[in-house]
Amino acid sequence: MLPSPTRRALLAAAASLAAASLTPLAARAHGAQAAQAAASGKVTLAGWSKPISEITNVLAEPDKGFFKAQGVELVYLPGAGGGDAIRNILSGQADVAFTDPGSFFMALDKGEKLRAIYDIYPQNVFNVVSLKSAGITRPADLKGKRIGVYSLASGTRQNLLVLLHQAGLTEADVEIVVTGVLNFAPLLQGQVDATAATDTGLLVGRRRGLGEVNVMNVADTLNVSSDLFVVREAVLQQKQPLLRAFLKAYRDSAAWMIAQPDEAATLAGKRAIDGTDRAINLEVIRLRNAASIASGGRPLGTLDLDLLQQAADAYLELGLIQNRIDVSAAVDASLLPAA
Repeated sequence: MLPSPTRRALLAAAASLAAASLTPLAARAHGAQAAQAAASGKVTLAGWSKPISEITNVLAEPDKGFFKAQGVELVYLPGAGGGDAIRNILSGQADVAFTDPGSFFMALDKGEKLRAIYDIYPQNVFNVVSLKSAGITRPADLKGKRIGVYSLASGTRQNLLVLLHQAGLTEADVEIVVTGVLNFAPLLQGQVDATAATDTGLLVGRRRGLGEVNVMNVADTLNVSSDLFVVREAVLQQKQPLLRAFLKAYRDSAAWMIAQPDEAATLAGKRAIDGTDRAINLEVIRLRNAASIASGGRPLGTLDLDLLQQAADAYLELGLIQNRIDVSAAVDASLLPAA
């Protein structure tokens, strides 16, 4: 007859079973904590501009906390054009670039390892504006003229080159003058004959007495996205959970500005350097909201590979880049939040 187990042996066996059953739970809890930590942290966003009203959804973070809600500490790094934003991620000063496709394509053409992860504005918002008195009504009329751009690293310059090419012109056929963002004073003062701008820039100019103008919209030539979020491939691999949280927060902020333009216009007065006129803020915000919405009812941020490939091919045909870019290899849509 086998001896009966002692009370001590029974307690030891029970403790062992309990520890064994708790081990998977502890492992899962540790894994969840690690995943949460990976999705939390600071993200520095390199902008193409100073903190202006059209990016109120980003500037409103201290008031609305969209990024904080996702565990993201958002830092905005101002810039002077999309090329500037690209340089800031290449130098490691920022994690994400808020940049135009032209600057993105040109960096890829130079061999930089970059990925586009979100389509901010699917609509092309760039234009070239001139006073009626100048008689500039078509791209060919720009030959020999002085043309303002926000900066040499901006989407205004890239899109101006697209427009010039339609008339068989190059940058050498015009004189490019840096005028700064949202600045029509040089046009009014006769320092330039035309200015490359955006829809919001034109809106502000008109509200400030620009007068009768002729407008050539680049969308009529090439209706490609105006801005994308772009990261280095190394950052994409290292910070996927954090970048996913960042994109979720950004989409939430963009959806808020679309749904609550009046609240956004009020906050622009508090956060944007150009937000002194609430009525103008509201008009600017409505334009940016419209540019954020893709055709066909696609979710915010959806990347259209076919359209971006058409744009990259157009840049090659225009001679703005030297090598064909395979957009499918330069885009990663895996981090986009669910619709």
